[in-house]
Amino acid sequence: MTKLSKYIAQAGYSSRRGATELIKSGAVKVNGTVVTQPFYEVQEKDAVKVNNKLIVQQKKLYLLFNKPQDTICTLSDPQDRNTIAHFFKHIPQRLYPIGRLDRNTTGLIIMTNDGELAQKLSHPKYEIPKTYTVTLHRPITEQDLDHLKKGIMLHDGPMKVDDVKVVSIQAPKTVIVTIHSGRNHIIKRLFGALKYFVKKLDRPNIAGLTKKGITVGTYRELTEKEIEKLKNYSDKNK
Repeated sequence: MTKLSKYIAQAGYSSRRGATELIKSGAVKVNGTVVTQPFYEVQEKDAVKVNNKLIVQQKKLYLLFNKPQDTICTLSDPQDRNTIAHFFKHIPQRLYPIGRLDRNTTGLIIMTNDGELAQKLSHPKYEIPKTYTVTLHRPITEQDLDHLKKGIMLHDGPMKVDDVKVVSIQAPKTVIVTIHSGRNHIIKRLFGALKYFVKKLDRPNIAGLTKKGITVGTYRELTEKEIEKLKNYSDKNK
């Protein structure tokens, strides 16, 4: 048996929170009867409908996508700008991004129709490690590298990086930064606090997953081992 809100989220119809709101609004029927309790236990033979559409459990997909520049991490956009959904139009399942990347930030993002996992891992408390390649408008100083490691006070609290280093002596404007924070625009805000302008931002690594074999604008399916690792992030933070 599965709780009704979880059943709807697992079908990829919405996030767990979104499913709860749908249920409470009276949009969900089980065997023809409106059910408004998210914790209702769905039986194997139950027919669940949302807005009179039968919910069917879909195969779970977990994809690692290399997002190009000028792409928004939303499923639709009222201004008709490029969205991440464009790259998955041929996939029947409704995929959600786990977390976000700014429009002009490139790099890795995980896409899935596992609504429950997407909601969990998008929450800042799960602290998935992420590595960024940051191109600055001027070379960074050793003093500022130390500041990043020791911590910087931002308007929403202190923040320090897990690791930071300059790529090479030949590229003193390019820095590799690893963090586990899920706070919005955190990389640009960190460097902005030190009076640096971020000219280019790329994420080559998330949760230990890399770009290997994934060209810009393409993706690959995660392995069972990689999926299990992602689920472990949410399990250990319950």
